[in-house]
Amino acid sequence: MEPVKIAKQMIGFQKTLFNNSFNAMVVVQDQTENMLTGFMGQLPWINEDGKKQINETLALTKKARDEFKKSVDEGYVRFEQMFEQK
Repeated sequence: MEPVKIAKQMIGFQKTLFNNSFNAMVVVQDQTENMLTGFMGQLPWINEDGKKQINETLALTKKARDEFKKSVDEGYVRFEQMFEQK
C-alpha cells in the first residue's frame, strides 16, 4: 500500500471515531439538559431569573459545542486537501 493511502485511511478512521464519540457526547448532554429542565420545573425555589441564567448557560454550551465540532471538521477537510495535493 502507498503511504498516502494508508494516511488517508487513518485520517478517515480517526474522523469516524471522533464523529461517533462526539455524537455520543451530544446525546448525553442533551439528556442531561432534559433532566435539568425537568428538575427546574419541579423546584419552587428556583425563580425565573435563575431559570433564565441556567438556560443561557445551556445555550452557550451548545454554541461552544457546535463551534468545536465545526473547527474539528475544518481540520479534517484541511488534512484531506493536503493529501489530495500530493
